[in-house]
Parts: sequence; C-alpha cells; structure tokens
Amino acid sequence: MSSIQDKINKLADERKEDLIEILRSLVAFRTESPPARNTEEAQHYIKYLLRDLGFETEEWGLFPGDTIVAGTKPGRNSEQYQSLILNGHIDVVAAGDEDEWEHTPFELRKDGDFLYGRGTADMKGGMASTLFALQLLRELGVELDGDLYFQSVTGEEAGEAGTKSCVDRGMQADFAVVADTSDLAIHGQGGVITGWITIKSKTTHHDGLRSRLIHAGGGIVGASAIEKMMKVIQGLQELERHWAVTKVYPGFLPGSTTINPSVIEGGRNAAYIADECRLWITVHFHPNETYKEVAEEIQQHVLAVAQGDPWLKENPPSFDWGGKSMIEDRGEIFPAIDIDENHPGLVMLKNQHHQVSKQEAVVSMSPTVTDAGWLGQAGIPTVIYGPGKLEEAHSLNERVELQQLIHHAKVLAGFIEKWCNTERSTLNG
Repeated sequence: MSSIQDKINKLADERKEDLIEILRSLVAFRTESPPARNTEEAQHYIKYLLRDLGFETEEWGLFPGDTIVAGTKPGRNSEQYQSLILNGHIDVVAAGDEDEWEHTPFELRKDGDFLYGRGTADMKGGMASTLFALQLLRELGVELDGDLYFQSVTGEEAGEAGTKSCVDRGMQADFAVVADTSDLAIHGQGGVITGWITIKSKTTHHDGLRSRLIHAGGGIVGASAIEKMMKVIQGLQELERHWAVTKVYPGFLPGSTTINPSVIEGGRNAAYIADECRLWITVHFHPNETYKEVAEEIQQHVLAVAQGDPWLKENPPSFDWGGKSMIEDRGEIFPAIDIDENHPGLVMLKNQHHQVSKQEAVVSMSPTVTDAGWLGQAGIPTVIYGPGKLEEAHSLNERVELQQLIHHAKVLAGFIEKWCNTERSTLNG
C-alpha cells in the first residue's frame, strides 16, 4: 500500500467524527423532492465547504428555489494530467408520515454501527464521504497536478437532470465518479424514459348515444378512447414479453427491459363517451440502446397495433416522450451508461478499493438509475461508486453503515490523489 494511502486511512479513522458532522448537517436540510424547490440553503452550505477546501465555485438556478453548485480545483499541470469529476445529488425523496419513523428523519441518529436519517443511503451519505475525502487530502497537504471538479446537483429524484445542466455548461473531464448508492460496488446502469400515449376521438358523443356506437351495431362510427387504450396496453404487454426473450445484456436479468403502464387518465364525466385517454408509461432499457431508439421502437409497435383496428387506424395514437421534470411536465429521461472494465480509471478505482478493503470490488450493473448517464452521454467515462444499500434508499428509517462511509472516503481520497497525479501520456500509450 502506498504511503499516502496509509496516511489517508489513519487520518480518516482519527477524524471520523468530522464525517459524521458533515452528514448531520446535510441531513438537517429538508431537501425533499417532491415538493422540491428547497435546496438553496443546503447548496450554500456545500459551496462554503468547497471554498474552504480551495475550490473555485459557481452556482446557478435549475428551478426557482433549486440551485446547482459546481467547484473547480485547478491542477498544477492541467494540460498533461488526468482530470476528474466527483458528482452527487443533494435532494432526497419525501420522508412521508414522520410519525412512522422511529426518530425524526431530519436529525441524524447514530445507533451502533449505523447512522439513521433521510438521505443517509441515497445519497447524502455519499456526498458527506466525498466531501470528507477532500478534507483528508487538504489536511495531508496533497497537491494535485490534474483538475478536480465537484458537482452538487439537485433534481435527481424527480428526473430534473441537474447533472445535465452541468454538461450543458460544457463541464468535461477524463473520468467521473458518481457517489450514488451502490454498496461500494462499481456500477454502470440501464436507462429510463417516460412517455405519454394519447388516444383522442375526432368527435365527442353523449352517453345516450353509446347504444348506437360501432361496438353495438348502432350505425355511428364512434368508440370509447378508454376502451381503445386497452388494445394499446395489450400491445405493450406483448412487446415487453418479446423484449424479455430477445434483449440480453451482461449484468441484467432477463425481463429487465420493462414497459410499465404507470398512470391512465381519460374521459370527461359520466354523461359522455370518453373522447380522450392518456397513458403514462415508464420504460427501462439496456446500455446498448438510446432512449430515442427505444421510444421509436415502442411508437412503431403501437402504431402497428392501431393499424389492426379500424377505428384506431382513423384515430391513431400520438406520443410525447421524456420531459425536463416529473414535477413540472410529468416526464423524465435517465440515459443508460455502459462501463469499460479495462478503462484506466475503472481499473485504478478497482485497485484502490482492493488496497483499502483487501477485497475485490464488484463491477456490475445497477438495477436502478442515476444522473450518471448524462455524464456518460457527454462522452465522459463514468462509474457509480458510493456507499449505502439500495434497499435502504427511500425506505422508512433509512440508514447507512458508518464504516462504509469511512471506507468510501478512504478509497476515494486515494483514488483522487493517484488519478489526478497521473500523466495522460502514460495511459494513452
């Protein structure tokens, strides 16, 4: 083990109370989403921490009341040495009925080996251990030759793509680590897109005319949009089953590519035949697909189903894919992210994990999604590596193991020191 890693490990164990205090401060900010629009105070706290750590910071609005904070620590020789992005989100899911919690969800509680509170696993724990890793490097006087970036985003829990706003501002690096919930495994991920399918009749009919519509042989060419949507749902089920036997990808179980009819809306009131019906679907896809390709595949299949129905053929479904927010426009996109197990950044992170834990790092695919896909889509080799178990994320009495937070900080600090002090030429041949 390198001498710097020895020093990091020793200091991390000595200063673990500092880590707990960072997490205590983060948990105390009620950054629930929904309702969202409540992260400015938490982001100001992170901004001042970053400044104290020697970062140049910038802050911008994502939505009113929700901001993004990005920090840059320029390297001593940026043009020749590797750069790194550290990324995480500050928003958490709603705590729900706080009376059901054993203790208040926004006051960190230590009980044995665990720390309890909303966001401890997803992912204020990962934010805290990342910031703690940066503190360790500062206290040890570690200098970096390559640029180091820290992104504290919001909107992840509502598909609002705070990370995408970082990418849109041109932020790039040679490698990125997203400290989201992975139980200290190194993860890639599949992707998710939501979409609305709408069936709308050209004519609105009164309920009194139902007996005369085409289904009853009454002579009026009309139909219920709700009933016709049932054919679309059946077609989606058939496509989902087809995907289950035709779409395979390493790290995913058969059937991982799902089409979930999540919400259905339709009709005016009981006095009318439903002249419109809207179906909200959530689609999971593999890393070798894009959300645009998957949306197009579903769209073509549904239109083919419509061609087999005389009424739908004349009143074809329409589609509205994705969106910028589950809160603002009821839509979201999470791009997939593949991982290259031979990439120097992944290999180095894996080796660092082994040095600290004496165990091989698990490299696999996450069963959920994070903002990491936006970094990958921007051409930045990216992995998810963070503390916390997925079964704890969003749960009642959410918790994270303290030792796992410390372990994450040790590995990340050692990795930062090694990666940002590695010349690009040594990795590029």
